[in-house]
Amino acid sequence: MSMVTLANNKGRICVTNEVFTNLAGKAATSCFGVKGMVGRAKDSGPFQLLRRESMSKGVEVHYNDDESVSLELHIGVDQGVNISAVSRSIMKEVSYKLFKATGVPVKSVDVYVDTIIG
Repeated sequence: MSMVTLANNKGRICVTNEVFTNLAGKAATSCFGVKGMVGRAKDSGPFQLLRRESMSKGVEVHYNDDESVSLELHIGVDQGVNISAVSRSIMKEVSYKLFKATGVPVKSVDVYVDTIIG
């Protein structure tokens, strides 16, 4: 499944994978200490900081049986930041922004710090 369908007595709303990845990427990169979303080169080479247009590639969406989503975010952080505090901030911000924009519950947000940039 690559989307979530919300239905009520007035109709249906389908929220696609692209909506979740874009919202999550934007929310994560707005947090203090986050340098950007990170992707891996196609040949499993080094991690690359993604430009704004492709930051959604650093996000994976998993659809749960209970109509919620779980997210994996791959990020790069500034050198010297408290990684634990930055990660907690990202988890809260992404969960809040996604639910506020779509109404879809967020079950979990896993943050992977793939690189430190300094």
